[in-house]
Amino acid sequence: MRIIAGKARRLPLKSLPGKDTRPTTDRIKETLFNMLAPELDHAYFLDLFAGSGQIGLEAISRGSAYCVFVENNKKACEVIRDNIDFTKMGDQCCLMNTDVLSALRQMEGKYEFDLIFMDPPYFEDLEPQVMQYLKNSPVMKKDALLIVEATEEKDFSFAADLGFRLLKEKIYKTNKHVFFTKE
Repeated sequence: MRIIAGKARRLPLKSLPGKDTRPTTDRIKETLFNMLAPELDHAYFLDLFAGSGQIGLEAISRGSAYCVFVENNKKACEVIRDNIDFTKMGDQCCLMNTDVLSALRQMEGKYEFDLIFMDPPYFEDLEPQVMQYLKNSPVMKKDALLIVEATEEKDFSFAADLGFRLLKEKIYKTNKHVFFTKE
């Protein structure tokens, strides 16, 4: 696992051993960031359920101004901290070791994000709770883009009822990225 492009290109990143996190493959990450390229410049990026932090660090490497990483797992937070330190991007990062909904509440009045990436544990159905919170939260800018990584089978029909408009889905072999904006 590594940073693919930008100022930290080719730097290797640590990941948490075992099956507690699912690092996004380089190929999927490259596809995702090719789609996000026009949105990254000077963006505020939020990486929810951050795992190793690789998605947020890739965003900063490619031109985002700042990233907040939210991860509840203490060992994963140690990995994220190591990756932030190794890439020397600490002045552009904030790491929060707490659950996502608590973090979102704490960030209100402090941050407004242009891009929000969410990769929750599969099969725990956390997406509706987080999207319910984001729909009225000033943490998500009115024109912000929300990207959710999920299993191929995950049904997002609930999103419209929460005030989100589906922009596109990119389906891979084992998962997908789903792109939303607020209505």
